[in-house]
Amino acid sequence: MTTAFLFVVLFVFLFMGMPIAIALGLSSILTIILFASDSLASLALKFFTTMEQFTLLAIPFFILSGSFLTTGGVAKRLVDLGVALIGHVRGGLAMAGVLACMFFAAVSGSSPATVVAVGSIVIAGMVRTGYSKEFAAGVICNAGTLGILIPPSIPMVVYAAATETSVGRLFMAGFLPGLLLGVMLMVAIYVIARRRNLPRQEWRGFRHLVCAAAKSFWGLGLIAVILGGIYGGAFTPTEAAAVAAIYALVVAVVFYRDLKIWQVPDVLVSSGKVSVMLMFIIANAMLFAHVLTTLRIPQEISELILAADMPVWLFLLVVNIILIIAGDFMEPSAIILILAPIFFPIATRLGIDPIHFGVMIVVNMEIGMVTPPVGLNLFVTAGITDMTAWNVLKAALPWVTLLCIFLVIITYVPIVSTLLPDAVFGPLKH
Repeated sequence: MTTAFLFVVLFVFLFMGMPIAIALGLSSILTIILFASDSLASLALKFFTTMEQFTLLAIPFFILSGSFLTTGGVAKRLVDLGVALIGHVRGGLAMAGVLACMFFAAVSGSSPATVVAVGSIVIAGMVRTGYSKEFAAGVICNAGTLGILIPPSIPMVVYAAATETSVGRLFMAGFLPGLLLGVMLMVAIYVIARRRNLPRQEWRGFRHLVCAAAKSFWGLGLIAVILGGIYGGAFTPTEAAAVAAIYALVVAVVFYRDLKIWQVPDVLVSSGKVSVMLMFIIANAMLFAHVLTTLRIPQEISELILAADMPVWLFLLVVNIILIIAGDFMEPSAIILILAPIFFPIATRLGIDPIHFGVMIVVNMEIGMVTPPVGLNLFVTAGITDMTAWNVLKAALPWVTLLCIFLVIITYVPIVSTLLPDAVFGPLKH
């Protein structure tokens, strides 16, 4: 009864058009008032104490870092490097776009930011050289999802906060899956390019490649700063986010000089707005998760599934279906904070590796980014291409099929996610 009321009220609010953060908070308050003994004062305290998690402090810094790099010319240099590396292959400009998304994902942590930064450069270039706008939009819309899989990843930080899992392990776990998805996208592009006789760029020589690599050096250096610092033990992931923001500012203003010093306050304000919006959603989602725990809803669902003797493969299938549906309607951070407290205890009791489970959730969030009605990448791609969201969706759907195949691999071949973190940190003790 209580569980049904909580979720029915939540979805009623969402279908009424209420903002997700308000819907989460209001449904939590109503449920506590009607079915629990907690006071509103305790809810207010919980609402503010959720923001005290040190891990969550990484989120606004990664957003700020991505804003500096998006505003500056880092993305253009990464695209040029991708073209120099692989542009001479048939369909190479599209593959270079995927490669640039992989590079930018490793410095931004955001999927929409990756689409904006890379797509605004690559899509126009692809159309000029003979690709259809639909093909270009479909490729970049899906390749942009790498922004939340390849570390640093904001959803991974949220998952770590919700489940008390190591951010360092999660970041390391995202490398191999991100590389695999990038390769899958590029292989699919190559096959299509051969069939459609898509154009390729002229090979401009090794000197041009070295020059492109040199120009993108400072942008790529952020990868070494973040990940080298974390795995080298110089600082924690949260401290790495702060260092990344300062490094990105210096690169954009001093080294590349694409961002003028008087533009910095505007970047701070815009990234602050995004951070406040996201953190408000997270605060309400964590309040919602607190209500779930208070009412023992995760424990009851866990006992129900374990009593039914559900095999691991079926449990993972059910979780994927629920996450994909949720991803169609909600923002990734909210989904993780609502559903991770429910499914995570069951997964650990079934012997599923927490790191593998986290990567699987993030891949589901990738699919949610390109499926309506709340697919952020769809609307961002529509905005930079002047296409309708419906036309972007039609262009993106064939590539979504590839994402679904990738999800099956990640779900049922856990070593793809656990190989690197286990090799670096040692096997995780359950």
